[in-house]
Amino acid sequence: MSVTTPRGFLAAGVAADIKGGGVLDLAIVAAAKPAAGAAVFTVNQAAAAPVVLSRRHLLAGRSVKAVVLNSGCANAATGPAGDAAALATASAAAAHLGCHATEILVASTGTIGSPLPIDKVLAGLGGAASRLGSDRASGRSAAEAILTTDTVPKEAVFRGDGFSVGGMAKGAGMVRPDMATMLAVLTTDAAVDAVEFQTALEAAVDESFHALNIDGCPSTNDAAIALASGASEVRPTQTQLADGLAAAAQDLAVQLAADAEGASRVVTIEVVGAPDAATARRAGRHIADSALVRASFYGGDPNWGRVIGALGAAPVDFDQRRVEVVYAGVTVAAQGVAAPFDETALLATLATGDFTVSISIGDGPGSAQVLTTDLTPEYVRFNGERS
Repeated sequence: MSVTTPRGFLAAGVAADIKGGGVLDLAIVAAAKPAAGAAVFTVNQAAAAPVVLSRRHLLAGRSVKAVVLNSGCANAATGPAGDAAALATASAAAAHLGCHATEILVASTGTIGSPLPIDKVLAGLGGAASRLGSDRASGRSAAEAILTTDTVPKEAVFRGDGFSVGGMAKGAGMVRPDMATMLAVLTTDAAVDAVEFQTALEAAVDESFHALNIDGCPSTNDAAIALASGASEVRPTQTQLADGLAAAAQDLAVQLAADAEGASRVVTIEVVGAPDAATARRAGRHIADSALVRASFYGGDPNWGRVIGALGAAPVDFDQRRVEVVYAGVTVAAQGVAAPFDETALLATLATGDFTVSISIGDGPGSAQVLTTDLTPEYVRFNGERS
């Protein structure tokens, strides 16, 4: 159940002393032979050096030998020295793996503004390359090495008709739609067309990581990278490929939400009746962005007025007189005004944990779901401390 489940992939995670304390902090996910690559990167204009370099390497040709990932330092807002460190990482990995530097993608996560300790990274790469394996433990070590404020590693597997998809991800804060919302690596042994592979990944990200909003803050380092080895010799249809990538990515997105910084519950915001899915998704994201709404989730308060207020500020058109809001299956507002409900029973239900808030904004065919979490005192405390 990891990135090494699909045939043709190896992985390793080692302690390179980037974070100190002997914890794993440097990972490699490698293809036995150069693989097709696809990626979705952050839209943050302050993109980190590894994002800039990996974009450039993908444009140079969609053959990818490996992804190198480090935790403990984002290598973001680090100027020319950061660019040089990202390139040095790719070049050193290429030397260990016997490929060209442009066949290496790099990703970093951690504190923004701190220089990457490149000497430690370069020293650790040799050990990581020598430990590459296709077994379950090797995949798990890579998943553990990319964690920052996460408390558990996130891994997923989808098994299709003759092919499989594996994945790992990290992200507990600075998670918002509009790219991939964290670091993720997906692998598949499907035989793919490079252009179709990119299209399938973008569709999968839209349905999963783009539908996850923990704190409304897109990171400088976000990247979702997918590699296809073709080792199964099975060429799925475009729909089958997209569905497989989406299934693994959705699994990872749910795990990310469950492990969000300070969160005590996961809330699914469902918008229906929109003209199209894109409109529904915009509405759902805007509601999930609201600190007032998410604070009410923490209290288990069915404060539908805050939901309608956030919806009204969203860049979507709707008739307020047709809005319906449903908490955990109980209608609390209909036709834009309060509806009668058993408040005591609903409060008891909401106090038990995760729940869904469904908002109908019309009679259109468009619908979408956005995953979010409650805004808790623990989140504020955690992010108020000096890094």
